[in-house]
Amino acid sequence: MLAIEVTEFGDDSVLEEVERDRPEPGPGEVLLDVEAVGVNFADVMQRRGHYHGGPEPPYVPGMEAAGTVEATGAGVEDREAGDRVVAMLDGGAYAEYATAPAQALFDVPESISFAEAAGFPVQFLTAYLCLHDWGELDEDDDVLVQAAAGGVGTAATQLASHHGAEVYGTASTSEKLELAERLGCDHPINYTETDFAEETDDLTDGDGLDLILDGVGGDTFRESVDALAPFGTIVAYGAASGEPGTVDTATLLFGNKSVEGFHLGRATQLDPERVFAAVPELSAMLASGDLEVVVGQTFALADAADAHRALENRETTGKVVLEP
Repeated sequence: MLAIEVTEFGDDSVLEEVERDRPEPGPGEVLLDVEAVGVNFADVMQRRGHYHGGPEPPYVPGMEAAGTVEATGAGVEDREAGDRVVAMLDGGAYAEYATAPAQALFDVPESISFAEAAGFPVQFLTAYLCLHDWGELDEDDDVLVQAAAGGVGTAATQLASHHGAEVYGTASTSEKLELAERLGCDHPINYTETDFAEETDDLTDGDGLDLILDGVGGDTFRESVDALAPFGTIVAYGAASGEPGTVDTATLLFGNKSVEGFHLGRATQLDPERVFAAVPELSAMLASGDLEVVVGQTFALADAADAHRALENRETTGKVVLEP
């Protein structure tokens, strides 16, 4: 089978097309005939060697694979060949076939394409849990979504809006801001043209923001902490800037502000029931059309390097997908 392998840590040139034997499902696993693969910025960070606890080369990357069940391993009784599913994986999705634990599979409604399904697990679970479980979202909250036109951003914008919150969102272009606005962002902010902290301070009449979702880190994270209202919370779920966010604890102490950290993979390992409890509600909302997976760009599996390059250069909106 065709697979994409990270041969060593480095730039996108280390993504190489290889032939591998088709894997066999072990006990409790299924074999997927992969139709679409979700690309995440975590894949980029792993490839660079900057991802805490990430895999060592050579390895096949990829955390999301959508397709049909090809075969089942011993002990799998609730799945059969032909089932349309999407899986959240520890790795191995950049391939024509992949194995996945049966408990990590979610049904794909007929109304949703495989490309859309590949953008569901990581983005929507991250957004939902950051907003509701970690962020304790209230319907009257002022919520800022950093990178509102990205994968997690498009999911979080919809979910916060659906809950009734006042949604603020940052992005770098008018096209991205228009997308965020269409998805429910009440106050789109171009961070290349204005200081988002000053803008949100003006828009909230100096009160600040109740909840901020930040997957950028670096200076953006530090400014986000400043933009919080007293008793507000920032949920840090990534560091796309390449620099982790840092905070002066005096800012938290005297501002009565909170910082929560969230990592989907680690949370799934520690408390899978808590993580997957959101799946039925999210699946129902997707199937009904209340939520949509925004697929921005699709690439052939062999063009995985191009997909990574586009993501790193911030040339994408929504979800980036590979199709074998």
